[in-house]
Amino acid sequence: MKGPLGILGPGTLGLSAAQWAAECGVETLLLGRDLSHAEAGLLEIHSRWDRALGLGRLSREALDQAQTRLHSAAFGPDALQGAAILLEALPEDPGLKAPVLAAAAAWGPPELLVLSGTSALSIADLANRAGLTGRLVGFHLFVPVPRMAVVEVAVPEGTPGIWVERARELGQALQKRVVQVRDQPGFAAARMALAQGLEAMRLLEAGVASAEDLDALMTLGYGHPVGPLELSDRVGLDLRLCIAKGLEAAGEARFHPPMNLQRAVAEGATGCKAQQGFFSWKAGGKRHEKPGHGRPRHPGGRLRDLCRISARQSAAAGLRGPGRIGSAKLGTLEIIPFLNISLPRSKHGRHLLHPLRRRSDRPPERENRRVPVRPPRKGR
Repeated sequence: MKGPLGILGPGTLGLSAAQWAAECGVETLLLGRDLSHAEAGLLEIHSRWDRALGLGRLSREALDQAQTRLHSAAFGPDALQGAAILLEALPEDPGLKAPVLAAAAAWGPPELLVLSGTSALSIADLANRAGLTGRLVGFHLFVPVPRMAVVEVAVPEGTPGIWVERARELGQALQKRVVQVRDQPGFAAARMALAQGLEAMRLLEAGVASAEDLDALMTLGYGHPVGPLELSDRVGLDLRLCIAKGLEAAGEARFHPPMNLQRAVAEGATGCKAQQGFFSWKAGGKRHEKPGHGRPRHPGGRLRDLCRISARQSAAAGLRGPGRIGSAKLGTLEIIPFLNISLPRSKHGRHLLHPLRRRSDRPPERENRRVPVRPPRKGR
């Protein structure tokens, strides 16, 4: 690659991308609205590298080499004169992105590859606003960039192949699997993740299960590395809300944001970066569930207890109603193994309506229990 990679915007995405690019051997220029803004981002990256060195995740030699590749500058004509690629990593606001992209194309050399890091906006619409039709390519990196092994390249119709090929080459230089998709709002990845995240939020809002348990169903049941609610916190609830509103405005009602998402963003609880979201977050990215947050609303707060109550009610209905079953055992026997409960020692079905105890709750059997022996009747 001839010339450095310019990354505009020292925010969550920009810092993560600049850090990883330098570690991958790419000459990188972190651009801010002014020099102090860019240098503050540079200091944050150096702080991350120091932590990685202390934890043994990065060698001293690799750290020294990465530091020599990363520089900072104010966004302007001088910074872009020698750049080969510009990756815009600004907030998801087309009114903010479009004029900046237009200025970058005007200030940079004719061969400057202009990429947008958006994951929500249509590249074709953004290019039209910026006067870059046929030149702008979507380059969606996943955060944290060092850990996520894929990049989504969104290509509008009519984009010359040379721009697409250079975007793919950058993805390979960053050691990512390049997935090329057709341009549309939300591309492919954000749509899939958002649909799952919004459904988890609706289930949480309805009190179906806690945030911790909903995420556990996806991580332990389906093998996802993180659950949809934790992922939403890490991505940023404000970004989730922005994407959902954009897709809803485009006529896709299924992406209507639930009230708990809207309320969280309005209160400033935007996720990991604010240390509050669907989970509470501590320094270093450690999370813990908010006490009492999103607990199930059914009796007892546990699905097992609800099933036990339902089983007793079903047995009672079977004994009372017309055409009743002969014994409540018939109505409950099939679910006993799943509930881990023990049947009372009675031959009469009505005794099953008494509170049931788990095996673990039963008192231990007495040792050397004396069994009374009835004396034989006289005359035998």
